[in-house]
Amino acid sequence: MDFNLSRKAKSITPSVTLEITAKAKAMKSEGIDVIGFGAGEPDFNTPKNIQNAGIKAIEDGNTRYTATPGIMELRKAVCDKFKRDNDLDYKPENILVSSGAKHSIYNALSAILNPEDEVIIPNPYWVSYPELVKLADGVPVEVKTLEENGFKYKVEDLKKALTDKTKAIFLNSPSNPTGTVYEREELEEIAKWAVENNIFVISDEIYEKLVYDDANHISIATLNDKIKDLTIIINGMSKAYAMTGWRMGFAAAHKEIIKVMTNLQSHSTSNASSISQYASVEGLNGDQSPIEEMRKHFEDRRNYMVDKINSIEGLSCKKPKGAFYVMANISEVKGKEIKGRKINDSIDFAGALLEEVNVALVPGKAFGADDYVRLSYANSLDNIKEGLNRIEDFLK
Repeated sequence: MDFNLSRKAKSITPSVTLEITAKAKAMKSEGIDVIGFGAGEPDFNTPKNIQNAGIKAIEDGNTRYTATPGIMELRKAVCDKFKRDNDLDYKPENILVSSGAKHSIYNALSAILNPEDEVIIPNPYWVSYPELVKLADGVPVEVKTLEENGFKYKVEDLKKALTDKTKAIFLNSPSNPTGTVYEREELEEIAKWAVENNIFVISDEIYEKLVYDDANHISIATLNDKIKDLTIIINGMSKAYAMTGWRMGFAAAHKEIIKVMTNLQSHSTSNASSISQYASVEGLNGDQSPIEEMRKHFEDRRNYMVDKINSIEGLSCKKPKGAFYVMANISEVKGKEIKGRKINDSIDFAGALLEEVNVALVPGKAFGADDYVRLSYANSLDNIKEGLNRIEDFLK
């Protein structure tokens, strides 16, 4: 039967990362010992003080509608966080709380884009960026970033991608899937280009607290007032606070942008979960030591994973400076036959690992980078060791 469904909606591709995770979970439910490297969420529980704040919100009856942009206590806590962590001055009128950072991005794109406006996206990209742009009637324009350049934008490439339809650029630091962290000088170049061309910067900073070695997270909005006015910061509680299921994101921007985003949200989802909002106040204002404890575990796991991958013949990777992912280069494996299976692309490679040795990872094709696969180290060190040993045995 032809239901004559929306052409735009049908053009959106499903999330490969969620598909891989769902397939791995289904295999586990059948009793199969699957090691999953696909997770885009911490394997830690939400810190106890945040859990208790959520329970208290329920017990206190804070379970009703709130103002669309979020409860004042949370918006003030977000402002305090920006001042404390980023030296950025925002007022509650500059903040919109939404149902996850992905929702915040959708609000931002819907607020700034007109049909056929172009949005520059780094390749490799987070799987949802192109689809979110298309949902907002925009056109995603990919700019290839190279492994030897740390998977970072080069301003020369941005200049080449610029047209009279360019409206915005995505900046994701620390990055999913590459773990890239931009340095101040690099951000200054991008900011100069954006201001000169009046381009919005959607700065996805959801992994800001997960940085390693000598890396520091710098928000591009801190560089000057002009770039601050053009920047829409996307952040939330999911990654650093292990609150993925609480669905809690927030955006910070010029009050005129936030006003339009708030109007959009008022007619789509209204407020984010009241319980999650009260829990997030405690998360931002309360004890931060559990976040640092998680970060240290991620750093140890990253170090092991990077060393092990680089010891496996046919694989290689750079050491990421942030987030909790490694992009492993599989270009030497492509075109080969392993266990009777021809590995033509990253999807073949991921499929073979899942079926032959019960290891789930995400093919780089999902991120626009077919020479790579993404492995998450949001997993126990024991599982990481076992999973990488299985991959090594498979390639042998």
